[in-house]
Amino acid sequence: MRSRPLLIGATSLIGLAWAGAVQAQDVAPPKVVPTLDAGSAQIAAPSPPPPEAQLPVVEPIIEDEEFEKSIPPISAEDDAELDRPIESIAEFERRLATEAANKRAADGSDDAADATAETQPPQVDGVPVPALADGDAAEVIGDAPISDSELAAPLPPLENFDVEPVEFAEAEADSDNVELSYTVQVNGLSDADDSTDVDLADLFGDLSALYGGDGKADNAAMIRARLSADGELMQRILASEGYYDAVVDTRIDRGAREEGQERRRRSITAVIDVKPGKRYTLADIIINADPTIPPNLIADNFPLSVGEPIVAQRIQGAEAAIALKLPQEGYPFAKVGQRDILLDGATGDGVYTLPVDIGKRSRFGGIETTGDLAFDAEHVEVLARFKRGDLYDSRMVDDLRQALVATGLFATVAAEPQPTGKSAGDDTEYVTMLVTQQAGPPRTLAASAGYGTGEGIRLEGSWTHRNLLPPEGALTFRGVLGTQELGIGATLRRSNAGRRDRTLELVTEVTRSTYDAFNAITGRVGARVSYDSTPIWQKKFTYAYGVELIATREDDYDFATGERSYDFYTILGLTGQVGMDRTDSLLDPTKGFRITSLIQPEGSLAGRFSPYARLRSDISGYYPVTDSIVLAGRVRVGSIVGAARERLAPSRRFYAGGGGSVRGFGYQELGPKDPNNDPIGGRSVNELAVEARYRFGNFGVVGFVDAGQVYRSSAPTFQNLRFGAGIGARYYTNFGPMRFDIATPIGRKPGEARVSVYVSIGQAF
Repeated sequence: MRSRPLLIGATSLIGLAWAGAVQAQDVAPPKVVPTLDAGSAQIAAPSPPPPEAQLPVVEPIIEDEEFEKSIPPISAEDDAELDRPIESIAEFERRLATEAANKRAADGSDDAADATAETQPPQVDGVPVPALADGDAAEVIGDAPISDSELAAPLPPLENFDVEPVEFAEAEADSDNVELSYTVQVNGLSDADDSTDVDLADLFGDLSALYGGDGKADNAAMIRARLSADGELMQRILASEGYYDAVVDTRIDRGAREEGQERRRRSITAVIDVKPGKRYTLADIIINADPTIPPNLIADNFPLSVGEPIVAQRIQGAEAAIALKLPQEGYPFAKVGQRDILLDGATGDGVYTLPVDIGKRSRFGGIETTGDLAFDAEHVEVLARFKRGDLYDSRMVDDLRQALVATGLFATVAAEPQPTGKSAGDDTEYVTMLVTQQAGPPRTLAASAGYGTGEGIRLEGSWTHRNLLPPEGALTFRGVLGTQELGIGATLRRSNAGRRDRTLELVTEVTRSTYDAFNAITGRVGARVSYDSTPIWQKKFTYAYGVELIATREDDYDFATGERSYDFYTILGLTGQVGMDRTDSLLDPTKGFRITSLIQPEGSLAGRFSPYARLRSDISGYYPVTDSIVLAGRVRVGSIVGAARERLAPSRRFYAGGGGSVRGFGYQELGPKDPNNDPIGGRSVNELAVEARYRFGNFGVVGFVDAGQVYRSSAPTFQNLRFGAGIGARYYTNFGPMRFDIATPIGRKPGEARVSVYVSIGQAF
């Protein structure tokens, strides 16, 4: 039987095209889709066209009669052949093999019969096995000879199978964490290092990953990673100093093997080879900016010059200087653009271009506030040190921002200029300062503690509502608990009262004191106005004045009767104080001096009015011997004029001794004493103190010598001074140093302690 080819004749295709043309308005043309079935194809069912499709009517190319005449006649044999089912590929290949075998037999070949047998496909239960992909009906695999008897032996039962561990000829080394040692070698850096103001080798050593690993690594991959990172680091360091053509090569050198205790190792050296190349310099500096007032504002504040090396730190510093200076001189919206440096590799020159947008020259206008307000814009104007019409200065804005922070009333606060477009004359315009507030928690709790020989332990706590009476009207309740003092009090304080840093206080308190000098129960009310320094703004001149009314019951030794007795005192007094401060720090000065003078005119209201005045002056100075050593000294002189000592309440007399006075002695221990060796105070005092302060990091050591005495007379005589000496430790915090001092009296007398200890916050002076 002849094979039947797989095709769709041209006649059929033409007929399909004609049928599709006749029915174009109803169905889509058929699509011929090939399949993977052996020797077959399928014609996809026509799918209906979309509703909106409008296909044209196509006329047939030829008539049906002409088409039928063009088809060749089909014989009965051919018609029967076409109706037969298509044979499978396996049957087709077997038929071909059989025909080939028969042909060889007809040709008289000796092995024709063998060929026929070889090509006959195998059968399973009479069913032929399909041919393989390569045409062979069966693959012949020879049996390899078995030389190992164990392989030919039957497998033992599973329950009798015994697993024995594999034994190695040599014990395996535990190499999970093998630490490697290495050294670092940098070649060729010295020439570049000598030409710069920066120690390049030291800078590289501080930032290097290799040096940071202290010569140890977990494995070689870690060394290579560090070496690669350090190569890039060296490239950046050299480029920052103007060596833009530098070539940095890295490699790992392994030395000869060395016999170790456990395994043989080779030394490892991480090598960085440097070729700096030429160093580029500035050949021209071009600042693209509009004219400023004054005309040389940018040039005078731009610290670069033609001919100097192109150093990244210098470039950035110069740009920062412009960005800082312009807002200080009336240009709040000045912007420094992106620099451009054009390098010439042939000459080593660089042309530096910097665009600067100076913005509009401006003056301060009004103040506006937004957000969760702690106080209004009117109070912000009290804090500002500028007025409407002043030339804009960013330093004044920074000062305002710091003053707002110092109130302690904000979680966050910001002050930024906003353009208004309103002319302020002289080719300037007004800017509005927009203060964005976010009020913080207004209530705080605070506590402090201290100890002093003769003064005992003293604990103080307070509760404050910082904005009970806006703006900045704070109410504070205070309590003192100590071995020799008990007290409660309340203070109403108005900060920035009508003026920046001016404070108004109203105070009422009741205390009970138990000292060797006197016992007292005292009530006090007072009012005080002060203009003081703050941690944000330390002032050169300060002042304070006020009035107070004191009612106190105190005991005193009566020399006439030879015993102590209580008396009641009612005192009305005024207070005036002035100060000058030329130190570099409010809490921890290291240079400069301070002078404070106090005058307190007072009078007793018991019986006839008896006026007197308390005067006191303090002078302290600070001199830095080195960056870490400071010499500090203090002198205090006090006098009471206008009344005898017996007419003065014991609490209003002068005393000396203790942590804030003459260390080495107990609290109020110096001066005149009664027959029981208890101090009774005097009308004048003088004190001297010298300290040598050595600071290292956040810690410090202080050696000191103090001297002082209290006198019966109203004028200090500077005689019979008592001295104390000691040593102290300091721990420096952001709110001031914590102090621990231990001292002993020089020339100790009976009844005086051998050692006195003082613990508090802040320097002694």
